[in-house]
Amino acid sequence: MEEKIKNLISEIRPMIQSHGGDVEYVALSAQTVQLRLSGACAHCPGAVMTLKHGIEAQLREVIDPNLTVERVD
Repeated sequence: MEEKIKNLISEIRPMIQSHGGDVEYVALSAQTVQLRLSGACAHCPGAVMTLKHGIEAQLREVIDPNLTVERVD
């Protein structure tokens, strides 16, 4: 499952990078995917929306409906 998550994050990264930010896979702990945001996304008030309604929604749809995303620094 971890490799599938990494691949999906790689597909999402260009969209986030086009907005001046970046996302990095950190770890998978149980059903929680830990991600690090950087660049413009690091302090953006909309970052929670990107994580939950963007990345988490895609991970749940494509890989496992029980996955959750957690932001780490």
